[in-house]
Amino acid sequence: MISRRGFLSAAGLGIMSIALTGCGAKGTAASAKGSTADSAASNSSTSVRVASLKGPTTIGLVHFMDQAASKDSGLANSYAFTLSTAADEVLPSLIKGDIDIALIPANAASVVYNKTKGGITCLNVNTLGVLSVVTADTSIVSFKDLAGKTVYLTGKGTTPEYVMNYLLDAAGIAGNVTLEFKSEATEVVSVLASDPTAIGVLPQPFATAALAKNQALAAPIDLTDAWNEAAEQSGDTSELVTGVTVVRNEFLEEHPHAVEEFLKGQSASVEYVNEHPDKAAELVVEQGILESEAVAQKAIPACHLVCLTGKKLKQALAGYLEVLYQADASSVGGSLPADDFYYQA
Repeated sequence: MISRRGFLSAAGLGIMSIALTGCGAKGTAASAKGSTADSAASNSSTSVRVASLKGPTTIGLVHFMDQAASKDSGLANSYAFTLSTAADEVLPSLIKGDIDIALIPANAASVVYNKTKGGITCLNVNTLGVLSVVTADTSIVSFKDLAGKTVYLTGKGTTPEYVMNYLLDAAGIAGNVTLEFKSEATEVVSVLASDPTAIGVLPQPFATAALAKNQALAAPIDLTDAWNEAAEQSGDTSELVTGVTVVRNEFLEEHPHAVEEFLKGQSASVEYVNEHPDKAAELVVEQGILESEAVAQKAIPACHLVCLTGKKLKQALAGYLEVLYQADASSVGGSLPADDFYYQA
């Protein structure tokens, strides 16, 4: 088996339906939060500071990052990208105003919204679920097959636990599944390697890296699909969400056209990555998100990279945050965001 250090390097540290919807702004960004006093200033070129994580939430952005770095980018604004290994490294800078746009975990966006008293706006959902059930047990083919089993995963007291509890309850097997938590994904992989009957839940790209190293393993269940099935049965419009893109309201009001340009670039980038995972994998490695092009290429389809805006943004995200709020209100900052959290034309 790959070493713990090697596995982390291969899979990346950013743990947090491929059908796309446009991520570009519909109307002017200023209409969501009020118009700027000086339209000439709003049209002027500016430098946009963008922060994101070394994981799935940034993979969809790599083509735009590459474009922005080109001297012939054709962009009206310049972009400075900062990649971090944990959300805790990004959020303080976002709150202080040292970052203009950030790609962060969905629940973290709600926390910042509450902490800043509505100081940020969520522009889009950029990544749906990235969790998969991984096992060598060939009898596991559907989510309900987990009944009577022990499932190993990380995230005690955080979103992975709340997601699993929600799905287990929706499937009617909450009382028949034991969740055993490990501190790191590599520990889950070790259990899977030593016990062919073991069942784990791993995030991307850890799941893909694990399958590449152990041919006996398979990923029969994508929790994004399990969530969609549960939502369909209950008539819910929510989706399993991993990452979102947010902007400081002050920046949005002062530079609406820069925000629009970023959104268009992000939308085109997500489309490119999903359609060309082989070429995108090279960019993922170039940006230092992963070290293995092979792992990146195979992981991209399972990362569910999207750009959900407008009505679809609110439908997907509001229901997801509601699930987290019911499990632990502090996970979303104590209260659910108001309507002004969701970017609208």
